[in-house]
Amino acid sequence: MIKHLLIAFVPLLLLLALPFALKPKQAPELPGGDTEKLVIISPHSESIRYEFEHAFKRHYREKYGRDIEFEWRNVGGTSDIIRYVNDRFEAAFREWWQARPELGPWNADTARAYKSKDGGKARKIFLGSDVGIGIDLMFGGGQYDHSKQAERGIAVDAGLLRSRPEWFTDTIIPQQFSGEVLYDPQGRYYGTCLATFGICYNQDRIRELKLPPPRRWEDLADPAYYQNIALADPTKAGSITKCFEMLIQEQMQKSGDNREIGWTNAVNLIKRISANARYFTDSASKVPKDVASANAAAGMCIDFYGRSEAEWSTAQNGGVERIRFVSPEHGTSLSADPIHLMRGAPNREAAVAFITFVLSEEGQKLWNYRLGTPGGPVKYAMRRLPIRRDMYTPDHIKYMSDAGANPYDEASGFVYNPKLTGRYFNFIRIVVKCFALDPMPELQAAWKAILDAGGPEKVPQAAAVFNRLPFGYSDLAAIQRELSQNNALTLLKYQREWSEACRRQYREAEKLAKEGK
Repeated sequence: MIKHLLIAFVPLLLLLALPFALKPKQAPELPGGDTEKLVIISPHSESIRYEFEHAFKRHYREKYGRDIEFEWRNVGGTSDIIRYVNDRFEAAFREWWQARPELGPWNADTARAYKSKDGGKARKIFLGSDVGIGIDLMFGGGQYDHSKQAERGIAVDAGLLRSRPEWFTDTIIPQQFSGEVLYDPQGRYYGTCLATFGICYNQDRIRELKLPPPRRWEDLADPAYYQNIALADPTKAGSITKCFEMLIQEQMQKSGDNREIGWTNAVNLIKRISANARYFTDSASKVPKDVASANAAAGMCIDFYGRSEAEWSTAQNGGVERIRFVSPEHGTSLSADPIHLMRGAPNREAAVAFITFVLSEEGQKLWNYRLGTPGGPVKYAMRRLPIRRDMYTPDHIKYMSDAGANPYDEASGFVYNPKLTGRYFNFIRIVVKCFALDPMPELQAAWKAILDAGGPEKVPQAAAVFNRLPFGYSDLAAIQRELSQNNALTLLKYQREWSEACRRQYREAEKLAKEGK
């Protein structure tokens, strides 16, 4: 009996052992760690990841005589990355705390305190620790999100203000420009390239709609654009939140000291643009692609998405330019796309070397040099604008894809005022979600009814209901304070209430418009 069982099981045992027998032998690690590693979390596209990895590997071998491997962590857009990193840090610090009984129990108060400026003991212990999550760098995203990670204590000083002080001057990398912060004065994050925010449009579709090319944010609210605008979800894409913030800034600055009117005008402009939309996509890069393919006439996007898609589209269409990008007149500032070193980075020295490389002239060439130019990218033209002002000289410009673009000149007509909207950056995402994204069917039905009735002037009652807001600018501080002091359930409760209120409001506006009121 035993003999028969053994005969039956021998093939099975051989099958299980086969993968281990065929597994290739790992090369032994060389003394001194000949190959190093860098772990980076980033919302950047494959093109940026490829070019910087390729160039830095060569640079690292030449300068340090060692090889380095990259591990890119991709968990989604900037908002997704921030949620992921914050959750991981809380779990890591909780585990670190609980391994030290002398610190006392971990509870909800401790969880709140360690990430608060006034967190007392827990905050002091966290800032003095080297707790990490196995990631060295966050590369890319908006300045707002990097500044919040610095405030939390997750982004830490990489030391470049001391090691490369000659870079951080008004003539090379200014600390502020057009009202925007380009690097943290404590060295916890550094802008690597620059961006403006604006409108991409399809020239053929614009002609079909018998419209002039869009030049201002308000142009996207024109009734002729109904169901012809492409938008991205700001809760997923930080660059699109910045577009909406720029729109709000413009309207508030136009209103002078009357901030309430500026806020009201801005939010209602967002509602009209959203009512003209074909969709809200999760991916900001999809907007210029759909505009290029004529699935939409125009859309909001960050400059390099618009420029890159324009270059690609022109190449694919035999040199015929179909899509263009324009920065709205007096409607955008100059924003930095930063990098920061994370607390507890497992490969700190390599991470600092990478930041230094990205900010050096060698690294800055990758952002806008054409393919095949000396020191330029080898596979992808990235069409992004370097942050260093000394890159905009004849010696560099002759190799650039956007030789005529100097962001320091283009943004000089607009000054960002962080006091107006900076602290409400995250709240802008909620406003767009509740006023436009969630109730989009009702919003569009109301807008169409108003347009069918001859426009807002013909049905003033319907227009007044359509423009009604659940709260004003003067209420924002109190609302944000309450939300910050309560849990996520409170936020979900408010979001549900605001979204439902807007749905009812839009249904009412639709009814009034159809009645000719």
